[in-house]
Amino acid sequence: MAVKTMTVLGSTGSVGTQTLDIVAENPENFHIRALVGGNNLSVLAEQARKFRPELTVCAEASMLPALRTALAGTGLAAAGGREAVLEAAAMPADWTMSAITGVAGLEPTLAAVKQGGCIAFANKEALVSAGDLLLRAVAAAGATLLPVDSEHNAIMQALCGADAKSVEKIILTASGGPFRNLCREEMRHVMPEAALRHPVWSMGAKISIDSATMMNKCLEIIEAARLFSLPSSRIEVLIHPQSVIHGMVFFSDGSVLAQLGTPDMRIPIAHTLAWPKRLATQAPRLDLAAIARLDFSPPDEAQFPALRLAREVLAAGAGAPTVLNAANEIAVAAYLAGKIGFLDITAIVEDVLQSFGAPPVADLQAVLAVDVSAREAARNLTAAKAA
Repeated sequence: MAVKTMTVLGSTGSVGTQTLDIVAENPENFHIRALVGGNNLSVLAEQARKFRPELTVCAEASMLPALRTALAGTGLAAAGGREAVLEAAAMPADWTMSAITGVAGLEPTLAAVKQGGCIAFANKEALVSAGDLLLRAVAAAGATLLPVDSEHNAIMQALCGADAKSVEKIILTASGGPFRNLCREEMRHVMPEAALRHPVWSMGAKISIDSATMMNKCLEIIEAARLFSLPSSRIEVLIHPQSVIHGMVFFSDGSVLAQLGTPDMRIPIAHTLAWPKRLATQAPRLDLAAIARLDFSPPDEAQFPALRLAREVLAAGAGAPTVLNAANEIAVAAYLAGKIGFLDITAIVEDVLQSFGAPPVADLQAVLAVDVSAREAARNLTAAKAA
């Protein structure tokens, strides 16, 4: 495997740190051009000292002096703030990890796409908020999108380059989160600390809450429709508590191909790192005999209405997915802050969608304007519920 130059956007988050763990296991295969981290400066500085990137960037400009102090004597270049993030993202690289959470990752992802190369895509919110815009940029730059979400990565692997006409449907599996066996009334009173305890996966706070509401599966349906050019009628979700099968493709000849693996994000990350080859990881190996059974059941959309919203926003098109994503980010933050209840998250998203409809989003400025307006509407609703 030839040495790949790479940039990690969101290096201090869950996906970013696991990406660098794999790089550390295979140092001869990779050269880090840039690291972009969030608020955890101690982790970012430690990563910079270990991997010695050409540029280390903190997202907040106010934190740059502290980063420079932490890197004093290393000779490493450091920068901070929005423009520095975009500069790092635009540095030519063979492979870029896009793992900045939320719509904040949209502009850096676009900057990375425009320089071409392979974009390992862990930021589903960017594709949801600006799917058409992002895919046009990918086509124009000749870039390659490699999905990191375990479900979409599984579908990519199972497709094996097959003709889309031969695909009858795809299935995205879902663990069901920590509350899959609770009724709606029981979910009304769950606290953030319970929602953050995912039964299978180790993830960041925002995606853990999305898993608990199944909003993550709503976002993944929209993402799958974009990535694989499929209507929502050919994208299904199955509850699969063991999280062993991550995705399945049903073909027109009756064949079904599934990708299996332990629930460990290092597996899809490594797949994108080495694509189109394979790279060894330290992830636990699958032991089907020990697991003994694989269970499946259809999700209850009355219990988890976020799944219904996915179909509705795809049918509405235009800026409806942008509105959904923006409102959800605000509602999740409000829930984590103890300002609203668990069931209020999806209710606020639906209320904002009903008030906005499907506004036009012809370019990046329009996407960002809709995002700002939808966030403000969601903030007003969360404030009213908290009062």
